[in-house]
Amino acid sequence: MHITHVALWARDLETLTRFYCGVFDGELGEPYHNPRKQFSSRFVRFGSGASLELMHRPDIVEPADMPFFGLAHLAFSLGSEAAVDAMTIHLQQTGLRHLDGPRHTGDGYYESVFLDPEGNQIELTV
Repeated sequence: MHITHVALWARDLETLTRFYCGVFDGELGEPYHNPRKQFSSRFVRFGSGASLELMHRPDIVEPADMPFFGLAHLAFSLGSEAAVDAMTIHLQQTGLRHLDGPRHTGDGYYESVFLDPEGNQIELTV
């Protein structure tokens, strides 16, 4: 058994698809649109790992104030500490909000933490 995909609601579907495809070398699937439900989505596939489904519907509004239960972050394994360092520098240069790292965590990970263009927390790790 394995996780096949994780889904995120997007305010701006095209901005998030460009971000995840561009930064993490994702492969963009065909667009899906259901006019009756006003639902649109795109899958972004990452090699042999899980995919990310980015979804949009105009009636989906802002989440409740923090704290909340549910998705906390997405973690991307980049393969090495050097790759985490390089991606950290790259994302800092793009102006993406940097929350922490790179650093060694108490539970043994090496990570750097950012917010994607819509405020979803992403971890870069080995």
